[in-house]
Amino acid sequence: MSVQAEGAAGAERIAPRDSLYGDAEKVSDDKHHGFAAGWWQTLQLAFQSIGVVYGDVGTSPLYVYSSTFPGGIRHPDDLLGVLSLILYTLVLLPMLKYVFIVLYANDNGDGGTFALYSLISRYAKIRMIPNQQAEDASVSNYSMEEPNSQMRRAQWVKHRLESSKAAKIALFTITILGTSMVMGDGTLTPAISVLSAVSGIREKAPNLTQSEVVWISVAILFLLFSVQRFGTDKVGYSFAPIISVWFIFIAGIGAYNLAAHDVTVLRAFNPKYIVDYFGRNGKEAWVSLGGVVLCITGTEAMFADLGHFNIRAIQLSFTFILFPSVALCYMGQASYLRKFPQDVGDTFYKSIPAAMFWPTFIVAIMAAIIASQAMLSGAFAILSKALSLGCFPRVKVVHTSKKYSGQVYIPEVNFLIGAASIIVTLAFQTTTNIGNAYGICVVTVFSITTHLMTVVMLLIWKKNIAFVVGFYIIFGLAEFLYLSSILSKFVEGGYLPFCFSLVLMALMATWHYVYVKRYWYELDRVVPAAELTALLARRNVQRVPGVGLLYSELVQGIPPVFPCLVDKIPSVHAVFVFMSIKNLPIPRVALPERFIFRRVGPAEHRMFRCVARYGYTDQIEGTKEFSAFLIEGLKLFVHDEAAFSCPHTDNGGDNNNNNDDNDARRLEQAVVAEEEKRFIDAEVERGVVYLMGEAEVAAAPGSSGLKRIVVNYVYTFLRKNLSESHKALSIPKDQLLKVGITYEI
Repeated sequence: MSVQAEGAAGAERIAPRDSLYGDAEKVSDDKHHGFAAGWWQTLQLAFQSIGVVYGDVGTSPLYVYSSTFPGGIRHPDDLLGVLSLILYTLVLLPMLKYVFIVLYANDNGDGGTFALYSLISRYAKIRMIPNQQAEDASVSNYSMEEPNSQMRRAQWVKHRLESSKAAKIALFTITILGTSMVMGDGTLTPAISVLSAVSGIREKAPNLTQSEVVWISVAILFLLFSVQRFGTDKVGYSFAPIISVWFIFIAGIGAYNLAAHDVTVLRAFNPKYIVDYFGRNGKEAWVSLGGVVLCITGTEAMFADLGHFNIRAIQLSFTFILFPSVALCYMGQASYLRKFPQDVGDTFYKSIPAAMFWPTFIVAIMAAIIASQAMLSGAFAILSKALSLGCFPRVKVVHTSKKYSGQVYIPEVNFLIGAASIIVTLAFQTTTNIGNAYGICVVTVFSITTHLMTVVMLLIWKKNIAFVVGFYIIFGLAEFLYLSSILSKFVEGGYLPFCFSLVLMALMATWHYVYVKRYWYELDRVVPAAELTALLARRNVQRVPGVGLLYSELVQGIPPVFPCLVDKIPSVHAVFVFMSIKNLPIPRVALPERFIFRRVGPAEHRMFRCVARYGYTDQIEGTKEFSAFLIEGLKLFVHDEAAFSCPHTDNGGDNNNNNDDNDARRLEQAVVAEEEKRFIDAEVERGVVYLMGEAEVAAAPGSSGLKRIVVNYVYTFLRKNLSESHKALSIPKDQLLKVGITYEI
């Protein structure tokens, strides 16, 4: 099932690519995308980020101690060891790694695992379908540097990545693994957050059984997933006040407990207590790391949601709001547990002063819902980015916010995640069991980010090798320790995210494999220009009124579905456009650069090719808006083509006859262009018809049994049940014509 070798051979069989293919990669310099902000705007963004980014990590105090000490506290000083672990984990991973290093590896303002992969793919040809050409050197995001030791090392890394199929597959695999784990996080976050928040009601209603608490949580989860379709348009200013109140509450309660019970827990800032904790408990201390790591759940959201804010805003909100609040909360809980160790199973609610219980309980429920909402929105956004890799069926992605480009909703995925979250809550019953599964998702994504960041440092940042090695060893070892601890609880719930991720990865890999094979199949069978002219010259082929848009994945050549269309319906619209939607490995493409046109055949054919370029966070416009932009772009192309088709001479006034001839030709071309623009407008009035190839993909005769299963059954099932290309492209059914064709790959 070799795609790369086949792709390279296919590339050699193709005639030299025209400029459309290279131009489709060119974009202007728009690195900041509005993220360069003054201090006042930065402070506003920092406030908004509280509601979007920190709901998950901010609600972790609800369940960390109960997950760390499921069997109770054996020694009073164990609390100091665990508190020290919590504090230094918060400093090491979220603060040092993410806030002050990883955030700077954003892709033109956008963050997340997928953004790292896209960033790497622009500097090295690592994608299964090549997305780079020689013209990329002129793109503003690419820069040449004077040769030095770091530059030579970067060139070596680039060469190794591009020449190694195993390296390409490894990078792609860990990227879709990260995506799968984030989807698992989106499933488990609502379950553990809502269940832990609702469990507090048993403090005032002790007669409630755990089963009844679970069913109350299920009802809230059902409501949460039901309202996803409405989006979170005002997510920043709506949620930030609630989470801010939550942080004030937990910081205040933490300070109260610290003063009221045992202020000596501040000794935990001495890392010696971590050493003592491991020396005293050995393997049990190592196993308990699976509970400690839950204090940093949701950290990846700081990077994934960076596109809504900026680096400085995240740094300010984390350093001055989140960290002090949760640190005080954990210290207060440790102080309380020093006096009441028997309450470790429900530390958070037990430690709340009686007068503050109900306000805190209500805010806790709201904070848990917000934490779930933010994680779900992030999961939808990451999966929508994966669509541009061809890793998932082209499903309907609903952009729920005009202000925040990353706020999206995917109906099919929402249903599947919602069902999985409710099933997990019913099956696992307690936050301790769910926490065993939850931690694996969190630490796996951390580890994937560390590996991709190392490639970024070597290939793009060209950092000193000592810094790169130090980064990889320090954070890699810390994450390995946590991951090894969580894996020890594999049979106690840790298997869940692995099973979930393996299934999702298998589906994504299957779709991507067939997507790549289908691409090269079409590329090897593009219709030559001479054959196109012969098709239109056939006696039975009529030119009918209107504009026809034939969609194809190819950005070069005439797709093989076109002859099938002419054979089945011997007619071609008066204006015909071969339309390609191209996803560039960048977050956004400016609207003036959206469309690129080329003429196909003689001018009298009025046939064109168009590439519509989108970044992986761009929204495809609605039908009317898209067609309006397309037609305006086409007319502008016709105008520019006429304007630049005549020779421009500078004869110094010595040859007036030549100048007069040139002026006459320009005038003639301008008249022709105006006539063609009026013709296009007239045909648009007669109607626009969208045409798509409905390709049945089957394994070629002689294929292996595994390939037949993957192509004929798994891919076909996904295509028939999930793929809705016309909806994803906002094409109305009453203007859509599908043309059947079979590809044997």
